[in-house]
Amino acid sequence: MNLLEALVLGIVQGVTEFLPISSTAHLKIVPDIMGWSDPGAAFTAVIQLGTLLAVVLYFRDDILRLLGAVIRDTANLRFASNPDSKLAWLVVLGSIPVVFAGLLLKKHIEGGFRSLQVIAFTQIAMAMLLLAAEIITSVRHESGQTSRDMDELTWWDALLVGLFQAVAIVPGASRSGTTITGGLFAGLNRSTAARFSFLLSLPAVFGAGVYELYKERKELLASDDRILSLVVATIVSGIVGYTSIAFLLNFLKKYSTRIFIAYRIALGVLILVLLWQGVLIEREIVEKG
Repeated sequence: MNLLEALVLGIVQGVTEFLPISSTAHLKIVPDIMGWSDPGAAFTAVIQLGTLLAVVLYFRDDILRLLGAVIRDTANLRFASNPDSKLAWLVVLGSIPVVFAGLLLKKHIEGGFRSLQVIAFTQIAMAMLLLAAEIITSVRHESGQTSRDMDELTWWDALLVGLFQAVAIVPGASRSGTTITGGLFAGLNRSTAARFSFLLSLPAVFGAGVYELYKERKELLASDDRILSLVVATIVSGIVGYTSIAFLLNFLKKYSTRIFIAYRIALGVLILVLLWQGVLIEREIVEKG
């Protein structure tokens, strides 16, 4: 991987990590279209640390407040005694399903799940699920029900959104897309669903990134060129990701996710057409065969 590829993939990661369109899918699709080699699941997981840093910086005040609340509760032998402490534990609860899913399906994540066909069908399927969540949200509003905000989150909400996040281990599903979908099904407003989605990303992305960096360190850090490419992609993804967070939060205050739904369906169909026409090839399958 040269610096141009690292720069492009860093931008792709930063733009798509927080939009409900799947960063992992785009990091697989873009190299295939450009004729580059697949950066691999480990590279993808590690450069997500850049976008993780973007979340930490963007929500630094919230994170410090939540950590402070948990520390005070612990010192006083209390549990979730105030909204901030409760929210911190809700993030912990919502992070549990993806840990189990990642451990159980690890081989598939690094192998068959990265198939372009899987990505295409997952893009379309999750788009339809997000559309269903949007329709249900609209029906609730028309019937006079109000969507809930952050201080109304329940333990069941966190578990439901966490289960949806576990689906995101499949490339094409989108971690932000699945969690926002889960939040809408739970009755949260779009902005709250997105904010909780970003907070929920902290343990999952940190754990996956550090694990892959340690596990694949010999390959990822094999040469100065590889290290430089990894660093460049990670830094760029963080800078672009910070802007992407601000954009999505402001966007969802005024608009629905329907534009992303349309994009997902169009991209999924395009991938299937390009595969059928032979423009895109399942290179992993060809190499193994």
